[in-house]
Amino acid sequence: MILLNAAQSRELDRLSQEKYGTPSYALMTRAGEAVAAALTASYSEAADNVLIVAGKGNNGGDALVAARRLIQEGVRVRAVLLARASSLKGDAARARADFTASGGSVIEAPEESKLKAAFGPRPRAIIAGIFGTGLNAEITGLPRRAIEMINALKVPTVAVDIASGVNADSGAVMGIAVRASMTVTFGYAKFGHVAYPGAAHCGTLKIADIGFAARAIEEIAPRGRFIEPADIRPLIAARPPDAHKGIYGHTIVIAGGRGKSGAALLASRAALRMGAGLVTVAVPASIQPVVAAGQAELMTEPIADSDGHFDPGHAHNALRMLLTGKNSIVFGPGIGMNDGAKRLVEWLIDDECIPSRPILIDADGLNALAEIGCKLVRSARGAVVLTPHPGEAARLLGESTSAVNADRISAARRLVEQTGAFVLLKGAATVIADPEGTVYVNSSGNPGMATAGMGDALSGMIGALLANGMHPLDAMALGVFLHGYAADRVAAKMGSVGYLAGDVVDELPAARDALLK
Repeated sequence: MILLNAAQSRELDRLSQEKYGTPSYALMTRAGEAVAAALTASYSEAADNVLIVAGKGNNGGDALVAARRLIQEGVRVRAVLLARASSLKGDAARARADFTASGGSVIEAPEESKLKAAFGPRPRAIIAGIFGTGLNAEITGLPRRAIEMINALKVPTVAVDIASGVNADSGAVMGIAVRASMTVTFGYAKFGHVAYPGAAHCGTLKIADIGFAARAIEEIAPRGRFIEPADIRPLIAARPPDAHKGIYGHTIVIAGGRGKSGAALLASRAALRMGAGLVTVAVPASIQPVVAAGQAELMTEPIADSDGHFDPGHAHNALRMLLTGKNSIVFGPGIGMNDGAKRLVEWLIDDECIPSRPILIDADGLNALAEIGCKLVRSARGAVVLTPHPGEAARLLGESTSAVNADRISAARRLVEQTGAFVLLKGAATVIADPEGTVYVNSSGNPGMATAGMGDALSGMIGALLANGMHPLDAMALGVFLHGYAADRVAAKMGSVGYLAGDVVDELPAARDALLK
């Protein structure tokens, strides 16, 4: 599904009007009527006493069109304008005039002191059109107080285009935001609808076709996507009858350490379940027997260790030989944080003797990279994929975890800018960003995935796809969606909490086939 940012939304409006002749007020009329129709269809029992809260811009104009439509349908409407009516311009002023001509009355509340009286008796539903997709500053004063009052009423609330207070580009909450039960957006979804924390304010998302010119979106050519099954199916190819393991890539997983043999096993098993032709796992010698016993189909290579962790003084030569003939590298799960980890990640990225191939860095590999400076990634000869969770991303960026979570899309983009890598920021609605400016947000998965080993499994899955020659962006998209999709299937069978990363790994073949059907 296409995702737009605020600038692209404005350009879609402009092109539709100026180049393709769609009247601006026709767009506003269809938008407002779509909001009214969505409210009456979804909240019919509450749609007899509706509060309209409108700002002075076009988002408020859309809300006033909705108010007019509801009055025409016999609904009792109370319309509050957070400004003087005289301040309205253009289409918003016209929407107000049409509303009053239909028998409505706009209650002006340009000051906080007038809000309580303006809101009046408790409504049964609300339409909120205070700010639209152009919001880029923190909300204060009168609008903030209005949003506080809307949220306190706890009645079905329909947001116009986007929940007022959510940044359309990133999903960041600009100080405060309406907690909508439903959002009716126009033409195409925006990043703020699907990326957290803004996604938590969206409610049910409905996309209304209001007549934007089809050729306008072709000119804009947006690179944002909300990854859904239709986006993923073209990436899954059926195997020919004469398939053999040699054509599906050989992944090497460099992972594990004392007490963390499970991380190496999960990553390498996931690579096998994802369809890698061959998987070799290189682990510290002291845990090699455990890993070898855990999965018969793996090839395991013991690497000299020190106190249960890779000894870089001996590991380089052994790994250099092992890397010959491998199509992708997965590095980091369970290796621990020590000097050896830092020396290994630096060697893998920067050693000129290592042939160019995609490398995925995860877990402790990312923490080691943060210690030596993530800009080192720019010196890599092959594609680099970084798969941090928010804490790891924060360490790489030198920020707090809360700052990363407050604006996940911007955090992923900053990490791409600093490293030149392909970035997958894990978590609810995982964010993918690439050096070409593409941003994807994933739709699959559920809260039961918040358990140990899920990230290790995902790194192995993507590593297998990279070994098969898939472009890093496609490998991340297919890997993360199938990971969440398999988890959704497991949750449906086993229960929403308590299933394990290994359960998801074992579900991968069936989940893949189910997607194709």
